[in-house]
Amino acid sequence: MRRIFTLTNRNIKEILRDPLSLIFMVALPLFMEILFYFLFHGLTSQFEMKYLAPGIVVFSQAFLTLFTGLLLSTDKNTSFLTRLYVSGTKSYEFIFGYALSVLPIAAAQSILFFLVGGIIDASIFGISMLFAIILSSFFTSLFFIACGILFGSICNEKSIGGISSIVIVGQSVLSGMWFPVEGLSGAMVAFMKVLPFRNATTLIQNTLNGINSGFDDFIYPLIIVLIYTVLVFITAILVFRNKMKEK
Repeated sequence: MRRIFTLTNRNIKEILRDPLSLIFMVALPLFMEILFYFLFHGLTSQFEMKYLAPGIVVFSQAFLTLFTGLLLSTDKNTSFLTRLYVSGTKSYEFIFGYALSVLPIAAAQSILFFLVGGIIDASIFGISMLFAIILSSFFTSLFFIACGILFGSICNEKSIGGISSIVIVGQSVLSGMWFPVEGLSGAMVAFMKVLPFRNATTLIQNTLNGINSGFDDFIYPLIIVLIYTVLVFITAILVFRNKMKEK
């Protein structure tokens, strides 16, 4: 644990050296949250703040994939990780060190976007918003962080942007946050239900707005998100271990 926290502390310091990336991950989703609400909330319920704020929170977390991937891939191509490889640090300790250093960013995103949403529409304030913040700060964000660690282990800093965009586009297109899924074909809806993107969004939306069916509205999307998160983390650890052996 000591090595994990030491690496986490180092990564946090490295993150703070690049404030422009942090500003981008906050400013763009925040701008979209405010703009889309005032433009479209009177036209469709899709852009009411009780649905928009959770969607924006999870959408912003997709950028953590790129951010985490860049952090790891940059370290991988320097002598920093090479020196740590011979220190006896395990692959899972590296992985958790990077994951823990990015979690505070996910928490700050969730708090900010829900807080701004609540200022615009006070009806979303309440104990359910607190639970939504906790879930989004930890469970849903871990999936995107895990993807970033996996991509960062595989790619260099030049190619990480293109690979990470797959996750960002997937969250944007396959989550249903920008359009009602009722108009889609049954096959497409079924496809979206087995992917983490739609389930991550509905998990936070249902937590905020109320759970009618404990299994369909909460347990099922949570299970899907957790399955993908665990699988991606395991894959990332195995890939990172192979990279360590190569070094």
